[in-house]
Amino acid sequence: MSSITKIKQLAHTYATDTVQVRRHLHANPELSFEEHNTAAYVEQVLTGYGLQPQRMAGTGVVAMLEGRNPGKKTIALRADLDALPIVEANEVNYRSKNKGVMHACGHDVHTASLLGAARILQELRNDFEGTVKLVFQPGEEKFPGGASLMIREGVLQNPAPAGIIGQHVFPLLPAGKVGFRSGMYMASADEIYITVKGKGGHAAMPEMNVDPVLIASHLIVALQQIVSRHASPKVPTVLSFGKVEAKGATNVIPNEVKLEGTFRTMNEVWRKEAHQRIRKLAEGLCESMGGSCDIDIKNGYPFLQNDPELTAIARAAAVAYLGEENVTDLDLWMGAEDFAYYSQQVPACFYRLGTRNEARGIVAGVHTPTFDIDETALETSIGLMAFVALQELEAC
Repeated sequence: MSSITKIKQLAHTYATDTVQVRRHLHANPELSFEEHNTAAYVEQVLTGYGLQPQRMAGTGVVAMLEGRNPGKKTIALRADLDALPIVEANEVNYRSKNKGVMHACGHDVHTASLLGAARILQELRNDFEGTVKLVFQPGEEKFPGGASLMIREGVLQNPAPAGIIGQHVFPLLPAGKVGFRSGMYMASADEIYITVKGKGGHAAMPEMNVDPVLIASHLIVALQQIVSRHASPKVPTVLSFGKVEAKGATNVIPNEVKLEGTFRTMNEVWRKEAHQRIRKLAEGLCESMGGSCDIDIKNGYPFLQNDPELTAIARAAAVAYLGEENVTDLDLWMGAEDFAYYSQQVPACFYRLGTRNEARGIVAGVHTPTFDIDETALETSIGLMAFVALQELEAC
């Protein structure tokens, strides 16, 4: 019997159990770095498989799944555990029991999928050589990102994986399909906080004031030249401001204006240069208009790059497992993911799992109160992840 046939049979057998695992996780979400019950549940399930999970980074869990000759090669599979501060609007029997907390980004799917894949691989452990490192990390949704803490505590050591694989739900793609992209895929994400300072007063006497609203208006426009005139057209770059706070009135010019925005790109050298340019332009423009500014740029996740060789093997495995018609190529994505930290350290492949079902009205995007998935995607997910892991272990 071929490995694909074995895995498909096991995926079908374990699909119902995986759905139940996902529903348990969905009904009991926990916020970033607070995933104590979730981590304990993952440990319980892994122990039931005969594995020996260990804690990392507080609420992270790692386990080694060894085949024959475990020292030959190691591949890591990653899932994230945390939920979002969102009030769920879905009327389902597995609706969140923790009001104001919801698995609105599919991390319940990711965790259930990795547990299901682990169950398959554990049953097949005498059929492959090498080790699969199972990584369940906390805090993907919150800076500094659980991946960075896991790396700091040695998740990529002892043994060091030859590569790491992660997947993420994708509500734009129908259930049963997956998507891949080689090379740069997702953007870095930095937060920008600027306080423009002037001298407030009566709006009818502008000559007596230094108007921070006017300065901030010029600044927002001027900062766009960082992208349009300094970023290479070959490097995707976004600079957007989503919050402007000027607590004045129709006849009151305030003393200061607060701006909050995001800077995203896909090149780490340019990223650092852009930060310097943003600071210099902001300080210079504010001074030239008679004001000043405080600027704080918080470094977020780096950009995510998929290793070409690892991704090619994973994509080929998906074609073999699902058929060419169910494997698509992805476009660049300016969203951010802390899986990027792993991709900056070891060869990585981050692919997308289709979860959409228009006929059933399952179309809501991630980070929304109505996000849900077509749970048939879980059978695809656990089988494919297991098969990809085996293909990567067999590659030289």
